[in-house]
Amino acid sequence: MSDSRKRDPDAPIAERVRALEEALSAKGLLPEGFLEQRVEQAEENFDPKNGARVVARAWLDPAFRSRLLADGAAASAELGFRAANSEYLVVLENTDAVHNVIVCTQCSCTAWSVIGLPPDWYKSPAYRARVVREPRALLRAMGLDLPEQVAMRVWDTSGETRYMVLPQRPAGTDRLGEADLVPLVTRDALIGVAEVALPAP
Repeated sequence: MSDSRKRDPDAPIAERVRALEEALSAKGLLPEGFLEQRVEQAEENFDPKNGARVVARAWLDPAFRSRLLADGAAASAELGFRAANSEYLVVLENTDAVHNVIVCTQCSCTAWSVIGLPPDWYKSPAYRARVVREPRALLRAMGLDLPEQVAMRVWDTSGETRYMVLPQRPAGTDRLGEADLVPLVTRDALIGVAEVALPAP
């Protein structure tokens, strides 16, 4: 691959990644096994199931919920989920009156430790631009049609602060324990583009 191609910002992402790996390896800056270790770390530690556990605990434990809303990073750490890139984790509570949704308009940042790595649609310029301009219409197109009386708040991730949505607990789950609630909480609900619902019978 030519040097000019390596610098091409429009090259497919796989080609750009490969070119970066080759350049780092050629300069001796990529330790052996480093990439494999990072992939394993991402697969093991950056999982939306972590956020689902945080949400389920908040639904069941009012004291934990209060701590979570006061300091998301500290409360998540109580369950073993220490911020990898979210030193300041702000947890946004959805209510009957307010629905929160998150975005990173500059790139694709999420709170990896509780939301996981961002999905492709979250990284797309279309989502990043449209959720700011017309969040209600965008969420409707994604399958979430909110009543007009519900206010929408869009939160833009910064270099220092990450967000996670605390979705509303769905009706009909009063008798469910934490182990049953966790599978109901999706990554989309943690981002705010979906609600938590009971699975179809």
